[in-house]
Amino acid sequence: MPLQIYNTMTRMKEQFVSLTPGEVKMYVCGPTVYDYIHIGNARPMIFFDVVRSYLENQQYKVDYVVNFTDVDDKLIRKAEELDTTVIEVAERFIAAYFEDLEGLGIRRATIHPRVTENMDIIVQFIDKLVELGYAYPKEGDVYFRTRKFASYGKLSHQKLDELQFGIRIEVDKRKENPEDFVLWKAAKPGEIFWESPWGQGRPGWHIECSAMARHYLGDTLDIHGGGQDLQFPHHECECAQSESVTGKPLSNYWMHNGFIRIDDEKMSKSLGNGILVKDLRKNHKPAAIRYLMLSTHYRNPLNYTDDTMTQAENSIERIANAVSNVKHRLSASDTSSPADTELVSRVEAIRSLFHEKMQDDFNTPDAITAIFEWVNEANLLLQREVVQQASLEALLQVFEEMNEVLRLYWEEEQLLDEEVEQLIAERIEARSSKNWARADEIRDLLSAQGIMLEDTPQGMRWRRK
Repeated sequence: MPLQIYNTMTRMKEQFVSLTPGEVKMYVCGPTVYDYIHIGNARPMIFFDVVRSYLENQQYKVDYVVNFTDVDDKLIRKAEELDTTVIEVAERFIAAYFEDLEGLGIRRATIHPRVTENMDIIVQFIDKLVELGYAYPKEGDVYFRTRKFASYGKLSHQKLDELQFGIRIEVDKRKENPEDFVLWKAAKPGEIFWESPWGQGRPGWHIECSAMARHYLGDTLDIHGGGQDLQFPHHECECAQSESVTGKPLSNYWMHNGFIRIDDEKMSKSLGNGILVKDLRKNHKPAAIRYLMLSTHYRNPLNYTDDTMTQAENSIERIANAVSNVKHRLSASDTSSPADTELVSRVEAIRSLFHEKMQDDFNTPDAITAIFEWVNEANLLLQREVVQQASLEALLQVFEEMNEVLRLYWEEEQLLDEEVEQLIAERIEARSSKNWARADEIRDLLSAQGIMLEDTPQGMRWRRK
């Protein structure tokens, strides 16, 4: 079936049709880089990376933009705390972001634009809104006339009068209406600033994405994504700003991932229960973190516990063992016979199941089920005394196609230092001389160093935990 996407704007699944055949323009709101990212940030990073990968699997050319907000109140406060500059704070945490990104097996976007590098286009965008009467300057600030945009509230499906209580409104007599939001902030003494027609200052949060999305991808996007918390007010305000200028839909499809809870509680600074990705990566395999994030449907809330993380580790271990065993068995397989036709048929059915689930609004939990069906087929095949090389290759081809999308398995560079090599050689000699006690002792010693040994009919193998 054709790809179906649940569109937040319409509250229904719709068949995906891109603006330009074979191409997808996709914008996902990135982090405000004043600190290390937490697992709440990691969920959209991982999920929309999978969306991009699956679209590429379907032969689309994806222009994928993820921005950095590298100047705002939080960065200014952080710079004061660290006695440094806003620019230095941003550089530090952008570098940390990329380290976490790559550590989780996530590819960089086509472009990661920064607010500070796009100030001219942001100022021009605001100026256009003022010219069209959708914005008004007041004492160095510029505000958006929310009531002039008649369909404000269409994304979050709320009425403007009701939204007044949902917006964090500061009492400001300069606003024409309390729900008007800021596009440009006049600089306070000592703050970082840029020149503008309204004086020295910096942009508001919402306008940044409108300006950069249009600059890098055009008036209308195919997909705009982000966390559920961005639906209102951020994405709602983006719609109003962008569509006031262009008269066109900002995006044809809106996608929002659900929240992450920690031990069934909302993750928040006040509770102190946030988990940084850099700390999570120290104690868990990156593939297991990806697995956990993808094991719940993206639109549903995800609950993180130590138990769910352990289950993810165990699941990844099952997948890795099956793949590793299939690859190892290739060296001792039957090269003279064709592939088992029944096996190939079953594996093709698994491939079809995987795509069926991914086509249904990127249903990654059910797509993972297809991977475990593959694991079962692999384990059954490996129980045979004689296995055709062509059967193993057919198995691996399907796994690699699925894994290219979800990336739940990848081979790390595995190097043994001289001491470990010597221990393995000594264990082989101990087994040869039937010194089983020493052989077991070395196995345990290597295990403590993260090296697992496996004795197979084809010889001794090792792998890292």
